[in-house]
Amino acid sequence: MNKINSFNELDQLHEKYKSLLNVRKATNGRDFKDENGNKRIELLICGGTGCKSAQSDLIKSNLEAEVKAAGLENLVHVSITGCFGFCEKGPIVKVSPDDVFYVHVTPEDAGEIINEHIINGHVIDRLLYEEPTIKEKVKTQDEMTFYKKQVRIALRNCGLINPEDIKEYIAEEGYLALGKCLTKYSQDEVINIMIESGLRGRGGGGFPTGKKWQFAKSYDADQKYIICNADEGDPGAFMDRSILEGDPHSVIEAMAIAGYCIGASIGCVYIRAEYPLAINRLRIAIEQARNCGLLGKNIMGTDFDFDIQIKYGAGAFVCGEETALIHSIEGERGEPTNKPPFPAESGLWNKPTSVNNVETFANIPAIINRGAKWYSSIGTATSKGTKVFALAGKINNVGLVEVPMGTTLREIIYEIGGGIKNDREFKAVQTGGPSGGCIPKEYLDIPIDYESLGAIGSMMGSGGMIVMDEDNCMVDIAKFYLEFTKEESCGKCTPCRVGNTRLLEILETISKGKGTLEDLDKLKSLSQTIKDTSLCGLGQTAPNPILSTMKYFYDEYKAHVVDKVCPAGVCKDLMKYVITDRCIGCTKCARQCPVSCISGKVKNLHVIDQEKCIKCGACQSACPVDAIDLV
Repeated sequence: MNKINSFNELDQLHEKYKSLLNVRKATNGRDFKDENGNKRIELLICGGTGCKSAQSDLIKSNLEAEVKAAGLENLVHVSITGCFGFCEKGPIVKVSPDDVFYVHVTPEDAGEIINEHIINGHVIDRLLYEEPTIKEKVKTQDEMTFYKKQVRIALRNCGLINPEDIKEYIAEEGYLALGKCLTKYSQDEVINIMIESGLRGRGGGGFPTGKKWQFAKSYDADQKYIICNADEGDPGAFMDRSILEGDPHSVIEAMAIAGYCIGASIGCVYIRAEYPLAINRLRIAIEQARNCGLLGKNIMGTDFDFDIQIKYGAGAFVCGEETALIHSIEGERGEPTNKPPFPAESGLWNKPTSVNNVETFANIPAIINRGAKWYSSIGTATSKGTKVFALAGKINNVGLVEVPMGTTLREIIYEIGGGIKNDREFKAVQTGGPSGGCIPKEYLDIPIDYESLGAIGSMMGSGGMIVMDEDNCMVDIAKFYLEFTKEESCGKCTPCRVGNTRLLEILETISKGKGTLEDLDKLKSLSQTIKDTSLCGLGQTAPNPILSTMKYFYDEYKAHVVDKVCPAGVCKDLMKYVITDRCIGCTKCARQCPVSCISGKVKNLHVIDQEKCIKCGACQSACPVDAIDLV
């Protein structure tokens, strides 16, 4: 593509390219014809990290080879897309315009897809998704309960466009929002649109995006900066990564819009180095935008200059906090500093800086194109728009979901998520990652928004949502998150550095059956002290998993310290391996025991010395007749 010299040129290119994607949106069957009257079929292969790890690249190559062998190059086009979100069922291949959605596809299925589906018109039943609640196969994406209640704004292009082709982004109104801002709206008008839309930061804090830009604009400086926080560190979270892998141009465009609003000419994407695919696609997108004149000097023939650089993070969770992130970019140790001054006044290199996360940016072009009223009509009174969640844990439909604010936990878990795996009993859901809390079943009907989650001791966070069932121990869950935050603490402030270490020590004592009721009191009081005195959000929220699990599952803590049992059967120190009368005396268990704690004669019942047993489970694994139980 040549350089785009004006907004009119961009608009004309949009009109030219938008027909490229018509086939992907059509649902009128195999009779679809393009603008030239030619039949077209597209095979879309998920190119996200999860599906790529399951050989989606080889699936694409095999499909292309089968298409060529059948002489169908002019009819069938094979393309990668970003993540469809349905990660549990990948690799995914979608056939358009038939709107047929195939799951768990393997490279060996390529020939059957071309010969049976494309040539003979037969849908391959075994590759269709089966709804877990009704045990029936469904053919199209729209029929799946996983997608029915989703409203995809931040994820609008993921699973639709090829993230490595700027033409396809332009076909989907790409960079039109930037063009409108530069040619039709003043800086204040764009900021007012953002304020009226009600968009709040999706990185965890929920601060109004328009207000943040307004503050940064109000300070005079010879240089200002826009930072995209792509340092996604919550366990189980992959929202930002998927957006950058599937729709990097939306973030680039939004950063340029933010730069225009506050008067910044330089943007920086701070992304963890563990995201190689997202980095590669971001690099490609930035280079394409530069070549087209959509980044750099005099964008679209205006006097606005803006360019973007990439800065790699080393995986420090604390660098998700904006001041720690800024210090890392500057080459300093990633530690937070007291606020004020806020980055809007004194941020990167002591210049006014606006920091937003990937998901926040991904919403912005859609808001500019469709209007503040449209966006603010979605969601609740105080939490507008949609939120992307990484749904994981003991759930049938693991994946990435985007729902309107106000959707209930029950709707997400039992409708979109398809319920609990193996028909087990729901116990709790953790929202907000290490900073959030565990929500019990009595709150399943609570609407998801910033205030409602905060009121019950959890938080929205960046969007992690981990579902737990009856087999999860809540003491163990709290310990897992404390282990994480203890390791990720930068160590700058004493409450976080020392306090979280002490909390973890108490939890470990309790999980070993050595805790007391006094330890439970210590957990509560120390957790509150850490919340009140820590320097940054990491320390201030680190005790949340403890406080929420103690609030809603106190009986489970009490069982550990009073009865010396783990009700869920997770804490090994409170369990013991017992050889039952099913034992045939084969001695295999004794031979496998690393500490020689099993005794007994051949063909006689064996016994485990509980004082010596290290509860490694080697005996249970070795037993040929399942005669050893964990009780």
